[in-house]
Amino acid sequence: NHTSRSEFILLGLFSYSTYDFLFFPFVLLASTSALVGNILFLLLIQVNRHLHTPMYFFLSQLSIMDLIIMSTVVPKMAANLLLGRKFISWGGCAIQVFLVVMVGGAECFLLAVMAYDRYVAVCHPLRYPVLMNWKACSLLALASWMGGVADSVIDVGMVFSFPYCRSLEVDHFFCEVPALLRLACADTSLFEDLIYACCVVMLLLPLGVIVASYARVLAAVIRMPSTEGKQKALTTCSSHLAVVGLYYGGAMFSYMQRASTRTPVRNRATSIFYTILTPVLNPLIYSLRNREVTRALRMVLERWRV
Repeated sequence: NHTSRSEFILLGLFSYSTYDFLFFPFVLLASTSALVGNILFLLLIQVNRHLHTPMYFFLSQLSIMDLIIMSTVVPKMAANLLLGRKFISWGGCAIQVFLVVMVGGAECFLLAVMAYDRYVAVCHPLRYPVLMNWKACSLLALASWMGGVADSVIDVGMVFSFPYCRSLEVDHFFCEVPALLRLACADTSLFEDLIYACCVVMLLLPLGVIVASYARVLAAVIRMPSTEGKQKALTTCSSHLAVVGLYYGGAMFSYMQRASTRTPVRNRATSIFYTILTPVLNPLIYSLRNREVTRALRMVLERWRV
């Protein structure tokens, strides 16, 4: 009874809606904002020597991840909204699963690395150049990417090993693992347990590192005699915590629920956070609340005027 059809059907952001095209301008605006914001942020880091530091190196990796996930999800979503053609090939679906899971896992680890970087900068400033040298930063970034790749290879291999003999209508706006598992005509409980275990590693352990790092940072900030030093440390850390809250909130709500408690509406709503909203807001959060970035932007604008 295995289906011979070669395409899935993405039902979209609002299933069976005849007015999907009305949401196209909002999707276009969000994707354009994320694209422009992250590219400008990357260029600003590249051209300004004062931003060639470990923190901004990790932020550049975060921008690259945001660009990848937006490029993976939004073009197909926008085409579906505008044209009404909601088909996606098995290969295209597998690529979406691979890239979304890879970037999602890598970002989890990278946010933990960034929290550790802030802990070393605030709590061990004299040892910071040694502990966070360029070799260490490169290895930490590479380890984050490799962790995401390992998780995505497992997920793609398992998801597309199940037979799909029922409807191929994916009640989502992109190919996401929980939405695909609902279509499988096989017992997926063992794989769902594996996903839950992976989420403990990919989400809870990095979150534990983040909480522990910022607990130490907060204790160090309280002991600082300088008000300016306190303000600078809290501004940088609060920006990072805002991104952590947005990203981890959506990801944990999507992947750390049992299948019996999940609903398509909840899955779509929470997926918007880490596929669209987070890439849009990340450049704004890190630039508007960061004096070094705004100063570098003014310098670049002044050069262009001259």
